[in-house]
Order: sequence, then C-alpha cells, then structure tokens
Amino acid sequence: MIYNDKSINRLKRAEGQIKGIMRMIEEGKDCKEVITQLSAARSAIDRAIAVIVSSNLEHCIRESIDAGNADSSKLVEEAVNMLVRSR
Repeated sequence: MIYNDKSINRLKRAEGQIKGIMRMIEEGKDCKEVITQLSAARSAIDRAIAVIVSSNLEHCIRESIDAGNADSSKLVEEAVNMLVRSR
C-alpha cells in the first residue's frame, strides 16, 4: 500500500476539522454551523479515500503489468467498488 504525503495531509486536515467540531459542540455552537463543519469533514475524508484508492490502483496496475498480466480490469473494478462502498 502507498500512503503519500497528499493523503496524510488530507487526513490531518480532517482531523483538525473534527477537533474543531468537538470544540464547537462543547461551546454549544449553533446546529447549522456544526452540521456545515461535519459535512466539510466528511468531504475531506472522501477526498482522502479517493487519493488513496487512485494512487494504490495505479501502483497495483503497474505491478500487474510488470508481472506480465496485462488485464487490469479486475483491479479497476475492485477500486470502483471500494469508492462506491465508501459512500
């Protein structure tokens, strides 16, 4: 598995958003504000999933080709299924 700086940075950003949301809840902030931030955090996590899946898909396809297996359709199908399940 490949976890590059891009995916780590996205997750750190989401972590910061979650901490901020916890603080908002503890401070009794308005529900709309909390939900807006929760939605933003979910989007950040979704983007991190996409980055991880895409970078690992590319890596797996390259390995498959190097191993002499030119049919990478199963790998692509698995990656798409992972993305669909994540929503």
